[in-house]
Amino acid sequence: MKVLITDKINESAKNIVDEVAQGVILPTMTEDELCNIIGEYDALMVRSQTKVTKKVIEAGKNLKIIGRAGVGVDNINLEAATANGIIVVNSPDGNTNAAAEHTVALMLAMSRNIAKAAESTKQGLWERSKFTGHEVFGKTLGIIGFGKIGHHVAETAKALGMNILVFDPYTTKDVVEKFGAKYIEDLEQLWPVCDYITVHVPKTKETMHMINAKSIAKMKKGVRLINCARGGIIDEAALAQALESGQVAQAAVDVFETEPDITASPFFKTTGDILMTPHLGASTEEAQINVAIDVAQQIKEVLSGGSAKAAVNIPSLKPSKIEPVKDYMQLAENIGELAMQTSNGNLRGIYITVKGTLADLDVSPLETAVVKGVLSSFLEQINYVNAPFVAKNKGLDVSTTKSQTSTDYIGSITVKLVTDKETNTISGALIAKDMPRIVKINGYNVSIEPEKHMLIVPHENKPSMIAKVATVLGGKNINITRMNVAQSRTAEDNISIMIINIDSEVDEPTLTQISEIDGIGASKYVKLTA
Repeated sequence: MKVLITDKINESAKNIVDEVAQGVILPTMTEDELCNIIGEYDALMVRSQTKVTKKVIEAGKNLKIIGRAGVGVDNINLEAATANGIIVVNSPDGNTNAAAEHTVALMLAMSRNIAKAAESTKQGLWERSKFTGHEVFGKTLGIIGFGKIGHHVAETAKALGMNILVFDPYTTKDVVEKFGAKYIEDLEQLWPVCDYITVHVPKTKETMHMINAKSIAKMKKGVRLINCARGGIIDEAALAQALESGQVAQAAVDVFETEPDITASPFFKTTGDILMTPHLGASTEEAQINVAIDVAQQIKEVLSGGSAKAAVNIPSLKPSKIEPVKDYMQLAENIGELAMQTSNGNLRGIYITVKGTLADLDVSPLETAVVKGVLSSFLEQINYVNAPFVAKNKGLDVSTTKSQTSTDYIGSITVKLVTDKETNTISGALIAKDMPRIVKINGYNVSIEPEKHMLIVPHENKPSMIAKVATVLGGKNINITRMNVAQSRTAEDNISIMIINIDSEVDEPTLTQISEIDGIGASKYVKLTA
């Protein structure tokens, strides 16, 4: 396996991936240059310079994982990666300190006119009165986004004696108030009361130009703005105009809408007071080592068959979510495979019910496993990454219900598969921690150990059925490893089923021969993942 490392990532990354693959360090490339070589690689590791476009992803036929050595992933086409079954990971914690410190540094440098004063002093001037600044002590800082970076900024600002207001729809009032800040439910309440405002959110459709001419007009006159998150969260044209009018007294910006070519930005034409740095938020030696190690470790883990701890496009499969249900993951996938391979018609819906202890857990990883099992039974190149994406694109109805109904097992999973022709229901459970079993097939109570090769044979409840099927299999040199027979559900229904575990595949002629035995119904060969 080969891993491409680009964008001047710390060499510690190569040392880590070299333990499981061949790490190759190359300079930042254009889209076409990258497309010409990416097909050779199993993993790609970048910073912000490389644009991992749809074209690049589709050219990466062997790619299994793309790692962004940093927090944001806006330079990676997540939709294309997900559609192609490629995991995308980042390092959400590796540059937390660096980004937070740079935010505070810009706030203080802006407030005390440090950059301009330093330049003046270098020219031999002594202009103390010209560079009189402003203290942050006692001022109100509005923080938009209370993740790890926003939280660290708040801690530092609090130590400087600032009053902290927080807006973040993804945190709670209790968390913010426990920290010692004030929770703001509506951004409209934040704008008019802050002396300083800093943003710490990802760039999305919702956050693009979150701060614009309309919101700036509602701010306290003379407000000071800081953006060390992502270019585009603040409307550059609106901010430039507000700086000139004095509505915004000063701004400190580390990120731009067009990087690295930023000369077209309205900031370069404004006469307002703005302090700019070239995306230095994560540019410390410590942060670069941290993010390189973090992402390289995840790439190593995935290429070794493990899970990524910071997968951006498969949140349901983060290790913290998988751990509580990991013993059921393979069973859930096998139930999905069995349900689909024993169904006729075009798939319409996948309905999952969990009972027992599973009803108290986050079972989103199990839903993903079931969907993967179902789709992989009739589609190629389906994995845990793209299974939910493909299901959604196909318009399939997928839902999971938690039931408090009592069960004979510690935890059980039932999958109801609906096609345009029929409905099939398969249930599975763990008899012990390491003993998965299929326990019900369409109302038949069974006890089947899922194995790679299986036969489902419906038959009339009469003598010699098992012997006749075994004779056909023996004649084809197919060994039976175990068998389970489920009796008919009612006295009126004279049909039972054999579930036969075998050690090799069954071809269509053999399946036809079995189905043509008098008293045998349409039989199904099922192939499960190990």
